Amino acid sequence: MTRGRGRPARLDDDHGAEGPLRRCIVSGEVQSPERMVRFVEGPDHAIVPDVAHKLPGRGFWVTSSRDAIERARERGLFSKAAKSSVTRPTDLGDQVERLLVQRCIDHLGLARRAGQIVIGFAQVEQAFRARDGRIAALVEARESGPADRGKLVIYAQRQGEIPVIGCLSEAEIGLAFGRESVVHAALTAGALATRFVTEAERLGGFRVLCPPEWGAA
Repeated sequence: MTRGRGRPARLDDDHGAEGPLRRCIVSGEVQSPERMVRFVEGPDHAIVPDVAHKLPGRGFWVTSSRDAIERARERGLFSKAAKSSVTRPTDLGDQVERLLVQRCIDHLGLARRAGQIVIGFAQVEQAFRARDGRIAALVEARESGPADRGKLVIYAQRQGEIPVIGCLSEAEIGLAFGRESVVHAALTAGALATRFVTEAERLGGFRVLCPPEWGAA
């Protein structure tokens, strides 16, 4: 099926769309949308981040990192892609970071409601000790203490290099559970765990995903 003379139909009219992949307006690299942030031009001609990739309008894709977004903003690449003058908020990177944090919290909340997450050191350790392959991701608060965290990270390493996510604070994790804070959590295998890790990896372009001193793989 074609649209226009000899032009293949596309799923959308986003700038840089190439089938299921997208081209970063900064680096020119073609990659999965799951590793990127989409931006659209708002009604006031200001660039708006669309981390859920759902807002109407032509999208402009940037690799999910503060550096890439700052380069796009400072070099006027959004205006170049839009072929018109657009406003580029100075706090665009901060906006994206906040939105990605909220998406991580939301996914933890979904896992809680689905019964696909355990919290607390003893409960997480017990889940690891069961060795039944249930654990798909370990979530450790940035403020977590090295003793308990170290034990859980070792479990994660020994049981198939399970991802260790350390880019959220204990207060941010706690929001997903209606608590003041949560330090240790583990998601069980399933689509929700996969989606959470994907969102956390996007957030890793703005925060350290897992501090190297934790010794995680």
